[in-house]
Amino acid sequence: MNKNIARLRRAKSTRSHIRNLGVARLSVLRTGQHLYAQVFTADGSKVLAAANTTQAEVAEGLKNGKNADAAAKVGKIVAERALAAGIEKVAFDRSGYRFHGRIKALADAAREAGLQF
Repeated sequence: MNKNIARLRRAKSTRSHIRNLGVARLSVLRTGQHLYAQVFTADGSKVLAAANTTQAEVAEGLKNGKNADAAAKVGKIVAERALAAGIEKVAFDRSGYRFHGRIKALADAAREAGLQF
């Protein structure tokens, strides 16, 4: 089993648990160069808020999109957009990634911006 298959297996398990909770889902995708975050409805049919490091508003003032500072900025902006859409409570879907580094920075920034996990 390679690393990506193991990560996807963990993500599948987490998503089935979140689906049973019936709350909005904050999903994260991490690539080598960028970080993407989206808030989905409880059934996963619609994106309510999104932010990523490729957007000019987020990338402004950042050296690159692949560090913890960029992740914190993405977390703050996606939380602000979710709150503007009327979403206060979400389940954090880390997509099978370990909760450290960029993923942790994004989650902490979203919590500080007012999103409840």
